Amino acid sequence: MPILRQIAQLGQPVLREVAGQIADPENPAVQRLIADMLVTVADANGVGIAAPQVYEPLSLFIVASRPNPRYPHAPQMDPVAMINPEILWVSDEKEKGWEGCLSIPGLRGLVPRHKRIAVRYLNSAGELREEEYSDFLARVFQHEFDHVQGMVFIDRVESTLELMTEKEYSRSVHSHA
Repeated sequence: MPILRQIAQLGQPVLREVAGQIADPENPAVQRLIADMLVTVADANGVGIAAPQVYEPLSLFIVASRPNPRYPHAPQMDPVAMINPEILWVSDEKEKGWEGCLSIPGLRGLVPRHKRIAVRYLNSAGELREEEYSDFLARVFQHEFDHVQGMVFIDRVESTLELMTEKEYSRSVHSHA
């Protein structure tokens, strides 16, 4: 049965490691980790979670966009496990958007991301997939991809003036949305 995993918080060394590749996606330990990450991201109202965030330095993350209290306007999709993900190309066009992170609770930042990307990954059945994402889903993929590279969103914020607390974000951004 899947278990809720503890989420590593900023300062934990695992969040700054480059994650290792997964040799066998069908390995039962990998499948258990995916199941645990699925329940953990849902419980935390996340739209994605990376293996390093649950103390596993592996190149794996879940993209699980859906409207929730943290991201009320997120598009709905079935959660997808992405193993050994790669970015194949990115658009020149970038866009700033507000991001939060389950490993950095209470903080949001305005992060520039590529508007469109093409990606390749293995799904949980070990099948090779290539997809193109734009806007919010491209942002989520890039955010999670950073995690498996040992980066967090605050590394990409251009100015500390573009950070705000979750409470202030809820008050200001949601009142104008």
